[in-house]
Amino acid sequence: MKFLPASVTLMLLLLLSACNAPTEPQAVKPPTINGEEIGFPADSPQIAVLSSQPVTEEHTETLRLPARIVWDETRTVRIFAPITGRIVKLLAQPGDAVKAGSALALLASPDIGQAQADARRAATDMALAEKSVARSSELLEHGIIARKDFQIAQADLDRAQAERARTLGNLRLYGASEQVNQEYTLRSQIAGVVVERNANAGQEIRPDQAQPGSPALFVVTDPTHLWVQIDAPESALGKLRPGAKIHLRAASLGENMLEARIEQVSDFFDPQARTIRIRARVDNRDRLLKAEMYATAEIDVDMGTFVRVPAKAVFLSGNTQYVFVDEGSGQYRRRAVKAEEAGFGSMRIRTGLAPNARVVTDGGLLLMQLLSVSRR
Repeated sequence: MKFLPASVTLMLLLLLSACNAPTEPQAVKPPTINGEEIGFPADSPQIAVLSSQPVTEEHTETLRLPARIVWDETRTVRIFAPITGRIVKLLAQPGDAVKAGSALALLASPDIGQAQADARRAATDMALAEKSVARSSELLEHGIIARKDFQIAQADLDRAQAERARTLGNLRLYGASEQVNQEYTLRSQIAGVVVERNANAGQEIRPDQAQPGSPALFVVTDPTHLWVQIDAPESALGKLRPGAKIHLRAASLGENMLEARIEQVSDFFDPQARTIRIRARVDNRDRLLKAEMYATAEIDVDMGTFVRVPAKAVFLSGNTQYVFVDEGSGQYRRRAVKAEEAGFGSMRIRTGLAPNARVVTDGGLLLMQLLSVSRR
């Protein structure tokens, strides 16, 4: 095995150390600061951390508000039983299309049986009173009875007729027949679709179950027209009017939107959430929306003239708000502006910034620090 001469080995070591020697760092020229303006040399590495984007003048803004889809109450009926009884047979199922007057359930009710018996008794009493008046009239003509006896018979007939009318009115109110069978048919008052059923065969029911918050035995509605309930902040009140058009976004719609129109703006605020309830109507003929779904209502409103910038582009120093404008060629100028919160990570600039200006959106904190240091 051969070894290199010592002189050659020393030379190689010197060459290797020379190749690995650190290079002399090049000096970076500092930025120049003149008042509110900062200028960077063309080769300054600090420019790489600064990014900007152009802004444009806007006049409208899209408010995005939480919304809930509910039944249209003008096309909805919640059906409770007006009598005490027991469900004998169910005649309609959820999803069934029904007409006004369609039977939903058959009930057995002692209350109906009593009303039917009263009507039958009243019919019998009236028939008897009619015969009594006819007989009294004949006897009066032959002078067998006094006129007052005929008048008493006539008064009895009048009372029997009034009782007959009362009992028939009760049966008509319930929609029951005169036959004494204790049967009551629960019917729909409107045409629509049975969307909810909280009734079972054999279930005992009472009129006092129709309390606020209690589920109805049946809910019938027109699902092709729905209401949209929107909770709006107080600041949006002056911008929302009946007739205004809104767009609905929902998970079931994907990227599509449905159009709705505002019908009513509530006259009171929710004292807890400090929001006002807005009601809109949406055409749901394709049945894409379902009741109790959550959605987002987008409403275009006139906000006057403003320029929108990302919230991170605005800085507060003392009581003054600032943005940095990219003037090109490494030149940046700080401008005082009047900005207000616009939501969704943006600010509205009312004054101090011209349309089409390029605003620094990343690295503005570096520029603020440079100006701060220059003033010490």
